[in-house]
Amino acid sequence: MQRVTSYLPAGTPSSHPIAQVKLPHDLRHLRRKLLHLENGEMVMLDLKDPVLFANGDLLVRDDGELIEILAADQKLFEVRGRDRTHLVELAWHLGNRHLAAQIEEDRIVILRDHVIRTMLQGLGAIVLDIDEPFQPARGAYHSQGGHSHGHDHDLTHSHGHDHDHEHGYEHEHEHRHDRGHDHDHGRDHGHDHGHHDHRHD
Repeated sequence: MQRVTSYLPAGTPSSHPIAQVKLPHDLRHLRRKLLHLENGEMVMLDLKDPVLFANGDLLVRDDGELIEILAADQKLFEVRGRDRTHLVELAWHLGNRHLAAQIEEDRIVILRDHVIRTMLQGLGAIVLDIDEPFQPARGAYHSQGGHSHGHDHDLTHSHGHDHDHEHGYEHEHEHRHDRGHDHDHGRDHGHDHGHHDHRHD
């Protein structure tokens, strides 16, 4: 079985890949994994550090041949605002909930979450069901093994973790601050937290 121990970022001038592997967003964060290619073959990915791959990245086999990573279609929401300012406000609300989001010029794309849809519609957003590849922005401190792309609009907090799962409820966070007072936040909070623990119900 062929092995892969290196990769090239999307857009690297190269010969055409001989095969492709199609993966959703939550399965593109990889270090060591047996990959099933679209042509029925398999390769063993064995990297030194974990990498969050994007659509179009290239895996380099031991024999020098290339395998292209494709982002699989996923069930998503397309979020649109009344204008650019409104869209920025909607992005703030989504970032405040630690949601992975794909930021574009005139829309935001997120994983489907019907509680979040209700919130967005209450804020005046247009929310559409779509099925397409998902490439959310990375958190500022997300470990990428030295691999980065040019579309790093950051929607996550400074402690840099993303929630990429679908759920049927809204998260409530209990924050424990170093100043010695505990309180629950049931509303949007716009301040940065230096050090606290999250407990999700």
